[in-house]
Amino acid sequence: MIATIGGAFGLFYAYAVWNAIGNLTQTVQDFSAVGLGLNALGWFLWIFAAAFPVLVWAAAFAIGYRRAAHHFALVMLTGLALVAVFWLNVISYATLNTTALVG
Repeated sequence: MIATIGGAFGLFYAYAVWNAIGNLTQTVQDFSAVGLGLNALGWFLWIFAAAFPVLVWAAAFAIGYRRAAHHFALVMLTGLALVAVFWLNVISYATLNTTALVG
């Protein structure tokens, strides 16, 4: 049961990783089309946005896998909420401070 819950939530976490990688590639393509590139902050932001869901899933799994199934599901849901809030922060920062990410 724990593996099923972890795998089901893992798909949602993987979707967050997929979005981050997609936005990274799209950002690089858009800026290179006008002769610009990402600076170190831009690369760090998008790579960390892709790595963060994996780290949170691993932490949530480590915290909850020995608990009852419904507690494990709540821990995974809490981690997913944390990933969603982080993702909104990344998108808002990248949208409002685009000039800080290129160089």
